[in-house]
Amino acid sequence: MTDAAKPRGELTLRTLAMPGDANPAGDIFGGWVMAQMDLASGIRAAERAKGRVVTAAVKEMAFELPVKIGDTLSVYTDIDRVGRTSITLIVEAWAHRSRYNQQEKVTAGTFIMVALDEEGKPKQVPEE
Repeated sequence: MTDAAKPRGELTLRTLAMPGDANPAGDIFGGWVMAQMDLASGIRAAERAKGRVVTAAVKEMAFELPVKIGDTLSVYTDIDRVGRTSITLIVEAWAHRSRYNQQEKVTAGTFIMVALDEEGKPKQVPEE
């Protein structure tokens, strides 16, 4: 990782890319990466909403580099906007490639989460 390339936001989730998550060439499935980003979004948004949240939308996501078996995937979240019932997060996924001692951004996206009450209806996100 160079000084110019630093993750945006707070480290929210770290996990290891395993062979069961990869195609025969050793590239990790994009859906697996996206699922980790969704988990991280849910963790961060639930902390902010002080309760249950669900994913309402994912937009502006593009894969820049592959994740390989053995890479550590680190997911960073940055709360970009808090609406009445929604929380918009900028989410970045970075791969730490231990065999090369480098960290590279592999993808980023915008995740929109909605706070829910006990009946599963949208509820207002509390003030900080």
